[in-house]
Amino acid sequence: MDPLKSKKLNRLAKVQGHIKKMAENELAITTRERNEVSEKIEALSGYLNSLDPLHQQMLKHYAVRHERLLVRDVRLENIEKAQEQQVLKETKKGERLEEKRDAAREDEQRVREDNSIYEMIDLQLALKDTSLQQG
Repeated sequence: MDPLKSKKLNRLAKVQGHIKKMAENELAITTRERNEVSEKIEALSGYLNSLDPLHQQMLKHYAVRHERLLVRDVRLENIEKAQEQQVLKETKKGERLEEKRDAAREDEQRVREDNSIYEMIDLQLALKDTSLQQG
């Protein structure tokens, strides 16, 4: 067992945590943008239903803008779903790396304990050998 395996896995887990944060930030940006688009759609819906003569003259412009915003909202929704899946994927990767790191630490600790027991046994055998040679 490579004694540095747990340290390497720890570094990988930290990098994976940063990748997860980046994915979460991208998701937050997309969600914020989608909320802004939703607000614009709601405002335009109000204008489309308005009886104000000014809004009636701009009805065609509002309808075109409304349709574009709806298309953008659908596109952002798909992007948002993909980013949510990416965040989930990165989270699972990070969890697996942390589990492997913990297992590697346990293995390294077990090897250290085994080695110390072997050293004690060797020391006792060496002491017996010296006492037998003296006596």
